[in-house]
Amino acid sequence: MAPSTAVPAPFTRAVDHLRSVRPRPEIELEEIAAPTRLAPYAHAISAAIVRRDAHGEEEDEVATGRLILLYDPAGQESWQGTMRLVTYVTAAVEPEIAIDPLLPAVGWSWLIDALDANLAEYTAVAGTVTQTLSTRCGDLAGPPTAADIEIRASWTPEDERLDGHLVAWCALLASTAGLPPPGVAALPGSGLGVASR
Repeated sequence: MAPSTAVPAPFTRAVDHLRSVRPRPEIELEEIAAPTRLAPYAHAISAAIVRRDAHGEEEDEVATGRLILLYDPAGQESWQGTMRLVTYVTAAVEPEIAIDPLLPAVGWSWLIDALDANLAEYTAVAGTVTQTLSTRCGDLAGPPTAADIEIRASWTPEDERLDGHLVAWCALLASTAGLPPPGVAALPGSGLGVASR
């Protein structure tokens, strides 16, 4: 008898929950090719936040991210479950913010607070927060110092209802980009700590 090629129902339901989310208008989501070596089943989403001028024209991409759902029906010991969400988020910040020793703790709290606020139950959360400063020198000299925050994390959702997890991830992306909470207007020209490239 040939092995079944049917996609497991828990994975299908989890993907359907992800697809049901409509993020705030500043966040552009797109399904992308998922990695094939990390688990038998995977689904991936990319996101970007683009700064627009007063006329609505695109200026700069200030934050980007990827969220990957991994599913292994047999489970993986390190996951403590059958599903795992893996993310990478990066955003430009002002250089003086990038050198703040509290930035990693603040960046990590953005993720945890977003998960908790959206009732996205999870376990086995782990990750890193990286701050970088880049200065061009010699023949590459030109633009001012660029600074970034990068958050890499993974966690195990406690059930297959992943819409809250995606909403939380969008909130993390918005925090790294310095977007005000939904319904709150940013002060003109404030940038809210987000650097222009």
